[in-house]
Amino acid sequence: MVFSCRQCGSCCMYLGDYIVIRRQTGPFTFECESVSTGTSFKAEVDEDKREIFTDFSFPERNPTACPFLRPDGDLLRCTIHRDSPGQCKYFRCVLMHVSDGQGLLLGTVRGTLDLHSDDRGLRTVWEEIVRKRPKDDGEAEPWIASFLIENGYHVD
Repeated sequence: MVFSCRQCGSCCMYLGDYIVIRRQTGPFTFECESVSTGTSFKAEVDEDKREIFTDFSFPERNPTACPFLRPDGDLLRCTIHRDSPGQCKYFRCVLMHVSDGQGLLLGTVRGTLDLHSDDRGLRTVWEEIVRKRPKDDGEAEPWIASFLIENGYHVD
């Protein structure tokens, strides 16, 4: 299953302490550090995002956000997508928290539309979901949520 980023920015709103610009080396090039891994990397703002990158009002209002995150209409976009560090490239957000009727968290559905759960009942329902769900990921996500709700689970 392919991961499809929603460009909501939620994962990047608190990366300001983890991705640090050490030095600007050109108008759109930077020497950076991924603080959590101690890894240095060079970043160049993607050509198609340079216009939105030049608006510094967002990082000024959101100092905990990644310094390369910028609004683009209703989206929050990474402006160094090509050069982003591994921690960013491999991150998969949680799309759904699945809980029972008492609010006990039973599992999560990730951005790859796969289930992470040890709950036997939920895993059994998930097997049915895998067999029946629409193949188009855009249609599958709301269908999965509805199917889980119809089977007595709470989804948020």
